[in-house]
Amino acid sequence: MTDATTPQPVILGIDDLRPLPRATRTARTSREGIQLLQEHRDGFIDELWLDHDLGGEDGIMPVVAMMEEAAFNGRPFPIGMVFVHSANPIGAETMVRALRRWNYPVCRAAA
Repeated sequence: MTDATTPQPVILGIDDLRPLPRATRTARTSREGIQLLQEHRDGFIDELWLDHDLGGEDGIMPVVAMMEEAAFNGRPFPIGMVFVHSANPIGAETMVRALRRWNYPVCRAAA
């Protein structure tokens, strides 16, 4: 039983296809992902799940670029763990490298 005073974890996902059953909110495009992160700008995000390819020409890199810019400006998003779960190995590695460079905690998860 969950105590009513215990806050639920904030688990955000950005993925065009996969169901993310643990996610409290899900975005399906990079534009929606940027909006989702901006809505949680001033709160703690327990987990952020990212897919690289978001359908058609869309991809996660605009979201990653926004996160990099925030860190560059001294205000990184407060995130407990970023899980990269892309089936695109090159894209996934690019995301991991970019986010680790800015000290985001990143884990490569199975897609």
